[in-house]
This record gives sequence, C-alpha cells and structure tokens, in this order.
Amino acid sequence: MVAALSRGTSRPFAVKAISLIVVLAGTTLARARATKTPTRRCQAPLVWCPWVVRRPVVRLGTRWVGRTNTAGGSGDAGGGGGPYRRPVGFSIRLAPGLRISASSRGLRASVGPRAARVHFGSGRPGLSTGFGPVGFYTSLGGGRGSRRGATSTYRGQIAAAQRETVHARRLELARTLADSFRKILSLHRTEFPPAQRPIAPRPQVPDWESIYRRYEQHALSGLNVFQRAKRAEAKRQAATWTEDRVQELWAAACDHYAQMQAYFDERWQALCDNDPAVVIETLEETFEDNEAPAAAVGVDGDNVALVVLVPAVGEAVPEQMPTTTQAGNLSLKKLPQRDRADYYRLFVCGQVLATVRESFAVAPGIRTASVAVLCNEGRDAYGKVRVSCIFAAAFDRTALDGVRWADADAARIVNDVSTDRLFEERGRSGTLSPIDLTAEPALARVVAAVDLEDLAA
Repeated sequence: MVAALSRGTSRPFAVKAISLIVVLAGTTLARARATKTPTRRCQAPLVWCPWVVRRPVVRLGTRWVGRTNTAGGSGDAGGGGGPYRRPVGFSIRLAPGLRISASSRGLRASVGPRAARVHFGSGRPGLSTGFGPVGFYTSLGGGRGSRRGATSTYRGQIAAAQRETVHARRLELARTLADSFRKILSLHRTEFPPAQRPIAPRPQVPDWESIYRRYEQHALSGLNVFQRAKRAEAKRQAATWTEDRVQELWAAACDHYAQMQAYFDERWQALCDNDPAVVIETLEETFEDNEAPAAAVGVDGDNVALVVLVPAVGEAVPEQMPTTTQAGNLSLKKLPQRDRADYYRLFVCGQVLATVRESFAVAPGIRTASVAVLCNEGRDAYGKVRVSCIFAAAFDRTALDGVRWADADAARIVNDVSTDRLFEERGRSGTLSPIDLTAEPALARVVAAVDLEDLAA
C-alpha cells in the first residue's frame, strides 16, 4: 500500500521507513509507560503559529509543532522559547498525502491533501481541512460523550417503559377492584324472569320427498328405461309406501309430543303444589350456576329452607379501593376495617336477596323462604369443611313487591322486608361474627341437614 501511494519512492526506502516507524513506535511506547506521562485525545484543531518554523518530524502532545526555533532561543533547551515538553509521539510522511503517526495510544494514519484529509487508526476517525493559516478538524462517529448520551437516553427509555408497565398494571388492578365493588353493590339487582308452564316442542312433519326418493329407488331397482309400464307401476307403489310411512311417523311424533307435554304438566303441577322432591330438584338445578353456592334443604307447605355459603371477608371484599387524588391521579386506598365490614355486610345481603328472588321466580308455589348464611372458614385439621352461621332471616313473597331495587342497597332492603333476622356484630367495626346455635335449635337443624362437602365443592 505504501508503494502504491508513493509512486516516486523506491522499495528499499519504503522498507527502511516502515522499519524506522516500528522501532520509534516501540521506543515511544516504552518511554510513555516508564514515565507514566498522561496523554490526551487528539481533538484540538490544528493551530498555525506564524513565528514557528515547523518540521513535520515530531508530534508533541496534540499539536504538530516539531523542533522549533523562536526569536528567544530553542524550544528544546528551555530558552526564551518556553518550557521544555517531553515528546509522547512522532509522525513521519511516507509519501505525498500519506502520513503515519505513533503515540502512546497507538498508530494513526492520515491520507489525503490538506484541503480534505482523513485520519484513522487508534481512536476515532476524523476529517481535517485547511487553507493557508486556517485549519479545522472534526471527529467522525460518536465519541465518549455521545455514547454517554446514548446510554442515558437508552436508560431513560427503559425507565419510561417500566413506568408505563407499572402504570398499566395499576390501572388494570384498579379496574378489577372497581368491578369487584360494583358487583358487590349490584348483586341484589339481578332480575329473574318468573317460571312459566313448560310447553313441549311441536312435532315436525316428516319429509315426504326424502322418504319417497328412498322407496322409489328401491322400487325401480332392476328395471331399465324401456320398461315404461313397470316403472310407472313401481312409482305408484313407492308413493303408497311413502304415504303409509309418513302417517306412521307422524302418529309416533304426535304420541311422543303428548307424552312429553303430559310429563311437563305433571311436573309443573307438582311444582305449583310445592311437592318437596320436585321443588328441591328444581332449585338445585337453578342454583348450579350461582356465584355463592346455595341449596334447598327442606320444604314445609309453602315455605322453603335455604342455605347460602359465602366466603370470608378476606376473600369477598378487596383490601384496596381505587380512588383519585386532588390532582386527578390514580390512587389505591386501603379500606378501613369499618368500611370493609360494611361492604361485607352488603355482599352477604346481596347474595341472600339474589337467592331468595331466584327461588321465588322458579317455584311459584313457595310463599316464604327461611335463609341461613354459612361462612366458609376453610378446612380443619381433619380435612373437613368448617363453617359458621353468620346470618339468618325469613322473607315473604309479598314483601318484595314494589321494592325499588335500583335505588336501595341490599342491607336496607333486608332490614325492611325480612323478619326474624338473626346476626351478631363484633367489635367497633361491626363485622358479622358467628351465631351461637345452642339457643337456636331450629337453625341448628337446618345447618346440620346441609351436605357441606357437596355444597363447598
């Protein structure tokens, strides 16, 4: 490459120059390590000094000053020319437009005329230009400062993404909490359409065409297209068979419809007459998709005994409620114990009203309902479901007529429409606590009749 760039330079001279560069570079690096002279990046622009006679053989520091002669003396020996500076590098011109420099930081090359010169090697690549006494140098590519800026920008982007993720999680949590509280407040507002007398589906008329095609194919088998009389007789026979089959199928369908309607009517009448087996079976099918498990444990005349299983306060009511600050920012506020107890009371009353309304809707003969609420306290050391009765009340069908479900909350409705309410509150927060069933034998029998394993499952 040296020979190609310096066409007027002989090969022995190029070899000697490269050898000289290697020797001087090693000497310079050894001297720099021995003296521990601090070095600087070559970032300053080239400066032209009119009183300096430059010889481009030695580079001091970051300027091409060479060995200088000034009006006051030599710059090498501490005369009037200024203090002596230890050289930390050198440069040599191998050919016109090609210069090699060596320093404690490594080798660096400059290619091109002074008007447009490219510098590359150790350190960042650069570009310099100059004309007369004016020179300019600029670096190509990002340096340490730009890397620092890029790193800080990247870290800022990561921090912003993390903040966005945290905010999105908080927003999703706030939505979940808001849905939970909204659900608690609207449990008793669920509408249940009243049951109607079931009607069996009407039987479908048999498909005459499909039946005829089957019989026609059977009757025409073995007859060719030239046997016109026999084919006409076969088609008439297929039509007769089809008519007989259609009548047979229609009679069977009507008989099945009559039997199904009779069964439905019998069940409906038994349900209206409050047959215990039919009422309990119907209510069990109705309660299968309820959020709070419920069961009918007995029917006495027009009264039904119901049991509702609810979770504990820790599972039913969230500990935090989403709110907004004065500045409009999202905030998750921890619920006080009293407020949490109030929401749990609304939850229990809402589940009771929903169960009672559903029972009255599907069992038209039931006039009153006695409800016992059991709190699921988990399993004991033997693996059995442990429950406690926390609420009991009686409801009459007529008392629910005219209730403004959209305006009143569940607790107020229970207080206004129920009778024989039985519950106990604990502490200053008013949390519902277990009822002592030793003084309530009838309620104890209802609780004992419940299959807790089946209900909790």
